Amino acid sequence: MKGFEIGQEVETTVVQISNDTVFIDLGLKSEGFVDKAEFIDSDGKCTVNEGDKIKVYFVSSNRDELHFTTRLKGENADTNVLESAFNSGLPVEGNVTAEIKGGFEVKIGSSRAFKNIIVSNRKVEEEAEVNKVNSLAEKLTVGSVVTGEVKSLQSYGAFIDLNGFQALLPISEISHARVNDVSEVLSVGQKIEAKIIKAEWNTSKPERSKVSLSMKELEKDPWDEVSSINIGDKFTGKIARIAAFGLFVNLKPGIDGLVHVSLLRDVNDKTNLAKKFKVGDTMEVVVQKIDAGEKRISLAPAGESDEEEDDASDYLKKQDKADDGETYNPFAALLKK
Repeated sequence: MKGFEIGQEVETTVVQISNDTVFIDLGLKSEGFVDKAEFIDSDGKCTVNEGDKIKVYFVSSNRDELHFTTRLKGENADTNVLESAFNSGLPVEGNVTAEIKGGFEVKIGSSRAFKNIIVSNRKVEEEAEVNKVNSLAEKLTVGSVVTGEVKSLQSYGAFIDLNGFQALLPISEISHARVNDVSEVLSVGQKIEAKIIKAEWNTSKPERSKVSLSMKELEKDPWDEVSSINIGDKFTGKIARIAAFGLFVNLKPGIDGLVHVSLLRDVNDKTNLAKKFKVGDTMEVVVQKIDAGEKRISLAPAGESDEEEDDASDYLKKQDKADDGETYNPFAALLKK
């Protein structure tokens, strides 16, 4: 016990939480403790759990009890304690007594800061942010599945709150099906489940930390069912996207095919497709080629000539079956010669 000095920093583990005390492991026969009130947030909830790693500072000992704190309260601060706090970087708690030019006068114990003692609240906040980032970095790793709340909607995606950290859900990662307007599928306050696909943590500048999410990663890939689509199949789909080289037409949720510009009627290399066609327009197409590995489907417009050929073929088949002597079909009879 004599090995601890007032203000000494200790990194330890929470071993037990009672009604008013948080017990910590010191590797000794007896455990240290911290007042639970120091970990209670504005909602009255305890912000630490058993097994959490925390950083505390030694305050005092009483027989076999070792008292630690995450910050030093003003009433316990004498000159020696304040010197130890300065040397060890121990946060101290005081009361603002006056606003003066260039800052505030703060009373810490029997001392008044700003005159012969300079204190910084920014340092405490910066350290708290670093600790927060370190804690989140351990929990929010690439590949983890998390639950969060939609905080805001943007044209490029949505920001999701993960325990106070704002992660980005890009519009392209919301679903396999194409999303043109985020507000059509998400709303502020909505709870979502997503997978972390990118995590860049910056402890020196926490505000630059970035986490990206994907809801699409948790969906079944619609291309796994592409075997149900065959060459020659006809679809009536909607134009999902317009590019300079052609039109992407949606065949099934999450599966689009391309109609190359060279196959479009009344179109040449000078035609502006965006002026001639609109996203959402209905278009009849026929499947020409399927490349499941590259997730590509080539389409062609289903023209009137194709329909006429199909009608003629059906007509001949019907006439051939009905040729029992009662009906004479000279064209069918000629083909049989």
